[in-house]
Amino acid sequence: MDISNFENNTLLIADDDPTCLNILMSYLENIGYKVYSATDGQEVLEQVSQIKPALILLDVMMPQMDGFEACRLLKANDESCNIPVIFMTALTNTAEKIKGFEAGAIDYITKPIQYEEVSARINIHLTLQNIQGILEQQKTAIEQKNIELERKNMELDAFAQFVVRDLKKPLVRQSGFTKVLLKELTKLSDSEPLKFLQEIEHSRFQMVDVVDDMVLLAKARAHKLVMDTTDMTKHISTIKHQITTLIEKYHPTIVTPPKWTTVWGYAPWIEKVWETYISNAIKYGGSPARIELGENVHGTTHIRFWVRDNGLGISSDVQKQLFTPISDIGNVNITQEGYGLKLSIVRLLIEKCGGEVGVESQNGQGSLFYFTLPIIG
Repeated sequence: MDISNFENNTLLIADDDPTCLNILMSYLENIGYKVYSATDGQEVLEQVSQIKPALILLDVMMPQMDGFEACRLLKANDESCNIPVIFMTALTNTAEKIKGFEAGAIDYITKPIQYEEVSARINIHLTLQNIQGILEQQKTAIEQKNIELERKNMELDAFAQFVVRDLKKPLVRQSGFTKVLLKELTKLSDSEPLKFLQEIEHSRFQMVDVVDDMVLLAKARAHKLVMDTTDMTKHISTIKHQITTLIEKYHPTIVTPPKWTTVWGYAPWIEKVWETYISNAIKYGGSPARIELGENVHGTTHIRFWVRDNGLGISSDVQKQLFTPISDIGNVNITQEGYGLKLSIVRLLIEKCGGEVGVESQNGQGSLFYFTLPIIG
């Protein structure tokens, strides 16, 4: 039998019968184990801390301290509690075996001993011990990785806060300056500087939008999600208020159902998803845009919420690039700005809520963007 896979092949055998003890020791040494012996329970306790055996073979009936008491003391000691103990005994009644297991033994070998059986049982339990050690190492490694991941998430969140504070601040100041200049330039007859300034202001809005997306992405990746019931009527009302400027610019018709199904979700993220879908439908839908919001049952566990526009539709090639995972966002080329990073963030948010996203569209027939959320129940 190959025992080379065992990092520790040291055994401790306790038996007050010298003949049985010597024969068993010789057999196990011949197949490659390093074997130590004891003749009573007290001697086992004295040797364990020094030789640190991988496994103990323990006779039940011994003078001074029997195997049951020795096993209980071994299991009560932090240094020896994880060492497997196999009892050797001529006792065959169930009550005695239960007593041994209650003391902490993992197995029994019945006397007279069959040596190949002893070898097989030792091999099995040392293999299990090795596997347990490997699993403990993997558990420790996973815990360390989780700690490192938590640290990185904290750093990411801190970076997001830095972006909000230090990057948006100059953009806010720029807004103040451009508003003053715009007010003055509108009094002049020369429209060229006014046009340039308007372009600057438009670029500033785009930069603020990108910064907000970066912050949302950073927080979404680090956020510990707590799901709650949703109020879609309230969410839609909030979004309409937030995009008032966009609505006033495009004058869309927005149709909503009289009531919504209550589902599980995270309110700030659900509102962000609605905002992205509705804003895109307004900007890239028909002229004038007619936008329908609705829902339908999706399987047995989810509700599908959707936004339908009356735009030109999206080709199948472009549809394949929508909702690209964040890790692959740099490899796609979406010409319409709303169909890039924003939809990738939408996918991340909804998947963290336990749903999925998608689009249905044909050229010339508008588009339907949807997301699903779990039904309460």
